[in-house]
Amino acid sequence: MGYVRPVNASDAPGRIVLLTTSHRVAPGVLSWPAWRALRGADRVLCADADHPQLPYLREAGVEVEQAAPTARELVEYCTGGDLEAAGGAGGGRTVVVITSGEGDRELTDGLARLAGSGRTRMPELELLPGSYDLPGARLLDLVQVMDTIRTECPWSGTQTHEGLAKYGIEEAYELVEAIEAGDRDELREELGDVLLQVVFHARIAQEDPEEPFSIDDVAGTIVEKLIHRHPHVFGEESAETSEDVKAHWLRTKAAEKRRESVTDGIPLGQPALALAAKLASRVRTAGLDVPRPDSAAGGQLGEQLLALAILAERQGTDPEAALRAAARAYRDAIRLAERPD
Repeated sequence: MGYVRPVNASDAPGRIVLLTTSHRVAPGVLSWPAWRALRGADRVLCADADHPQLPYLREAGVEVEQAAPTARELVEYCTGGDLEAAGGAGGGRTVVVITSGEGDRELTDGLARLAGSGRTRMPELELLPGSYDLPGARLLDLVQVMDTIRTECPWSGTQTHEGLAKYGIEEAYELVEAIEAGDRDELREELGDVLLQVVFHARIAQEDPEEPFSIDDVAGTIVEKLIHRHPHVFGEESAETSEDVKAHWLRTKAAEKRRESVTDGIPLGQPALALAAKLASRVRTAGLDVPRPDSAAGGQLGEQLLALAILAERQGTDPEAALRAAARAYRDAIRLAERPD
């Protein structure tokens, strides 16, 4: 239920505040409006005796009652319909209800029915977020779910880095396919599948008896790397073009990993066209004068393909993507040829 304000809100007999909090934010870290509502309330109620906020609220001097009143009981208390409960004050009371993480559907539905009936004198109703998720907070859910699956699923609990390696390759290719197809729904799903592989491998790595590491270590490593390799963003250096950035990136990588050749670190097991384009990119970025293969008619087929890959890279074309596009068109032509006349 969103924010609901009666027609004459200033004359509303009392106030019911449904206070929501995020389990992805440390307990006790609440917004100022939330603290103001809690400290100014006549009663603060929470049905969950184990709610993570309770110890921090009590430490801050906020008295919280464990209670699960019905919608009508809350309305009567705030409006003075139940004068004994309201201390004979005739209404005008404020109650803050700290909701559970899943929300209190029965209570909110009950309040909505009373407000919509037109027969009940209603207090002011407000849904007040006490804490908000930061960007990326749902990643915490993924880590938690992965931990549960690893512990309780018979299949996931026995997987290894080696056994999952093929899935990482498959998911990466499916991601590329979604990008090239321009399918936004597929793109979102495939990004999730790739992210799952990262979290899965990190969870397995936690169990290594000799060199364990966690998803936090993985994230920390890449954060440090990104900051170190972007001095034009986080430091005092400057980069005018993307080529400047790429050149600095390669120099930094070479210094970090003590590489002796620009070809160091290029995985030779990747698809051949991608490998050729990667080598050509390193040569061009390093400004090396390397003789190109002879692609003239009669030359070796491999040399001709290599020359085409180098040419594509120089023209800013991904030869792998270009060949896949041509292959898809060829597939469509095959399917057309297979149709009966």
